[in-house]
Amino acid sequence: MASDGARKQFWKRSNSKVPGSIQHVYGAQHPPFDPLLHGTLLKSTPKVPTTPVKAKRVSTFQEFESNTSDAWDAGEDDDELLAMATESLNSEVVMETAHRVLRNHSQRQSQPSQKTTEPEPEPQPIAEPPVPPSGDLRLVKSVSESHTPCPSESTGDTVPLQRSQSLPHSATVTLSGTSDPHALADSALSKRETSRLDKFKQLLAGPNTDLEELRKLSWSGIPKPVRPMTWKLLSGYLPANVDRRPATLQRKQKEYFAFIEHYYSSRNDEVHQDTYRQIHIDIPRMSPEALILQPKVTEIFERILFIWAIRHPASGYVQGINDLVTPFFVVFICEYTDREDVDKVDVSSVPAEVLRNIEADTYWCMSKLLDGIQDNYTFAQPGIQMKVKMLEELVSRIDERVHRHLDGHEVRYLQFAFRWMNNLLMRELPLRCTIRLWDTYQSEPEGFSHFHLYVCAAFLVRWRREILEERDFQELLLFLQNLPTARWDDQDVSLLLAEAYRLKFAFADAPNHYKKSSATLPRH
Repeated sequence: MASDGARKQFWKRSNSKVPGSIQHVYGAQHPPFDPLLHGTLLKSTPKVPTTPVKAKRVSTFQEFESNTSDAWDAGEDDDELLAMATESLNSEVVMETAHRVLRNHSQRQSQPSQKTTEPEPEPQPIAEPPVPPSGDLRLVKSVSESHTPCPSESTGDTVPLQRSQSLPHSATVTLSGTSDPHALADSALSKRETSRLDKFKQLLAGPNTDLEELRKLSWSGIPKPVRPMTWKLLSGYLPANVDRRPATLQRKQKEYFAFIEHYYSSRNDEVHQDTYRQIHIDIPRMSPEALILQPKVTEIFERILFIWAIRHPASGYVQGINDLVTPFFVVFICEYTDREDVDKVDVSSVPAEVLRNIEADTYWCMSKLLDGIQDNYTFAQPGIQMKVKMLEELVSRIDERVHRHLDGHEVRYLQFAFRWMNNLLMRELPLRCTIRLWDTYQSEPEGFSHFHLYVCAAFLVRWRREILEERDFQELLLFLQNLPTARWDDQDVSLLLAEAYRLKFAFADAPNHYKKSSATLPRH
């Protein structure tokens, strides 16, 4: 049970204006929007009155406080949990891939660990399994069975996990858009990756790209050479017709810089200065530092975020939006650099005209993404409130023990999952993993909103052993806010996505599961 002092101190912090909390900058207006005609926009979200409490000095909790960059400052939403919207799933997209990943993972974990330099045989294609009825929970059971404990679990080793050991490399390396250098040495792997790249190139070179086929191919990762064009197509920025793409690029890039010319000079005007000031403060806090601290990059990000804010007065600029610029910018600029490490891209070698085009492309692709999740950033951020509630309910069904453990220590999902929704897990994963994750998000229907919920559920359950070992409120929050993913790579993301797809397949067409007793679900 959490200590009263630590718990009260957390909520006192969460409901007060503190440095590093989420700042909502409303009032950014797109001309000719007239505040005298449309009313005054609120400057900040309302605070929930709290009873003053005497803060207890707890060094461990202060450490947690210093490591937490985001806080939720809106009141609790007392509405009933919104039922999960049902949607028709195209099970042919990735079920075969997901089954292969988890099946191979389960088989490898059941065998004795052996070191070998011999390449793994390529898995044979398997027939797609029949789609179970909506009330069948066998898929959820197979997920939990296939996710066997790491080697350290069986020995009682409590050393913090630095890299996922639960996934054999060969089980998902075929899913990776990019592979690590050791894997590339394997000739069989090289053939598979070359074959996948050829398929992408053939699909993109046709007179009219089949976007449905491109989504299927992209779900398992996109090779780096074709990722920029594929992202532009999947985001809806460029048309499928190859002949129309150059004219579309030229028109949209010209349109973006017309916005810059007309509106960017107003950033210091009284009506917009709060927006620009917050953007200017937030950008240096972003990651990776090697990229953000480059002056040219800072200027580009400030222009992109400011123009987006004044053109979307319903939300304006909210902290969290700034993180969503980075993946697009890095993917597009890597087309013009030889650097393999996406965290350390140097823009100084990129010509100015190319940077201008990258800036415009980044703006439009980020705008397309935000169009689908804008309720995450409107007043009181109702989209995030709803998704956090849905995550809590989903986890209570798929892993009741983890859910009861968090609840028993008075850890609220909003305290850690707010950031997962607000930043799309970007603060929890290395940039290279975020890019791989977005390959799949862009190929999934409503990937950044609906599918992201299942990824977050799979992500939380992924750490069940470490969570269950923690017996203290403060330590639980410290762990959930600083998950050890620094050494994650494509194979870790591939397993996470496979498990998330299983959950989606089991629950998305069966919202009534949320009303049933968890006694019908497999126990851990």
